[in-house]
Amino acid sequence: MTEPVRVLVVGGGYVGMYTALRLQRQLKAELRSRTAEIVVVTPEPYMTYQPFLPEAAAGSLSPRHVVVPLRRVLDRCRIIIGEVHSVDHSKRTATLSTLATDEEGAGNVQLGYDELVIAPGSVSRALPVPGLADHGIGFKTVEEAIGLRNHVIEQMDIASSTRDPAIRDAALTFVFVGGGYAGVEALAELEDMARYTARYYHNLKPEDLRWVLVEASDRILPEVGEEMGRYAIRELRARNIDVRLGTRLDTCEGRVAVLSDGTRLPTRTVVWTAGVKPAPLVAATDLPRNEHGRLRCTARLTVEGVEHAWAAGDAAAVPDVTAGEPGRVCAPNAQHAVRQTKVLAENIAASLRGEPLKEYAHKYVGSVASLGLHKGVAHVYGRKLKGYPAWFMHRAYHLSRVPTFNRKARVLAEWTLSGLFKREIVSLGSLEHPRAEFELAAAPPPAPKPSGEDEPSG
Repeated sequence: MTEPVRVLVVGGGYVGMYTALRLQRQLKAELRSRTAEIVVVTPEPYMTYQPFLPEAAAGSLSPRHVVVPLRRVLDRCRIIIGEVHSVDHSKRTATLSTLATDEEGAGNVQLGYDELVIAPGSVSRALPVPGLADHGIGFKTVEEAIGLRNHVIEQMDIASSTRDPAIRDAALTFVFVGGGYAGVEALAELEDMARYTARYYHNLKPEDLRWVLVEASDRILPEVGEEMGRYAIRELRARNIDVRLGTRLDTCEGRVAVLSDGTRLPTRTVVWTAGVKPAPLVAATDLPRNEHGRLRCTARLTVEGVEHAWAAGDAAAVPDVTAGEPGRVCAPNAQHAVRQTKVLAENIAASLRGEPLKEYAHKYVGSVASLGLHKGVAHVYGRKLKGYPAWFMHRAYHLSRVPTFNRKARVLAEWTLSGLFKREIVSLGSLEHPRAEFELAAAPPPAPKPSGEDEPSG
């Protein structure tokens, strides 16, 4: 019996999950007859729908509704929870480790494949800012989003209970670096949540909290256009949010954020959302990359000059055939990533059947961004919206894009309930240290003091 053709999908994010989902539909007959198999290797057993992270941080959505369980969605794929460390495409092998290999102590294992879909996504582009590695908080995962929510409420608890004005001011100063989607939406949602939460503190007022957005360029939210970007700045500043354009974070050592304009901000919160870069795995392959570290691809989503290798999403430099400019590539955003997976899955199936491939061509239709509850900006199909209509379009668009009917129903139900009841203002920071209470209970009792140790001397 001949071995089935193995399609290896590296990564379980947007591109990895959607490609595998569409492949298991395209290759239904081959999977049934066992002439093909789809293997997905991913560090986490779920896909995070990142546009919902700001709402999860603000408590509008439960964390479990922001993620999609891969084993349920990809029921005809083989899921391996592990990390690919390198790929040798010349030998058609990937080197990876799993939880089992770590337990066994046997080291990394080799996994062979016939077709490779490399979709590890991106990671935060952290610059060498002094103190950033020690004090910075990212905003790319659901763990970071919930951790940031807990952190903000914890700082309000500290400020409410301290008698030291310096500690109070530092606890109530929140610095966000990066004026793209992640930074603006995270700041806007959390400021909205914290302003509401402040009413439950007897000695805190919303105006006591200081929110600062630091952006190196001269605009924020470039995807929604210049006019809507200016509106977003006016909206944020009207809420007493300090928007600093043309400004960089020079250092945050000693819990003091020093900006390039000379401003010094004692703070316990620095959120870093200043861009992304391809995942390190891309550099650990023998596949061609461009000057920005992304994989060189063709419009057919094949890796340039290489057979049986495919890529899309943040880690892939896919030519933008609708731009009319040679050398221009598709922006690394979710809109392109999701649409690329449809063509990618169809092309892989066509390649296995000896059929012609098609090119990816999608004109960017616009963007939507939330600025907190009932507030937003949008520039879609040439139309500009702001305020409630833009916020409603933001929710409707992402509800239509989140995968599976199950997740759509849960998200819609939670939005409906949140509109009927008050916000949740609970910090569950103890979840980050689940064994702390038991470790304290299980610790041996302190040794008794020697007799007479506390008696006063005669």
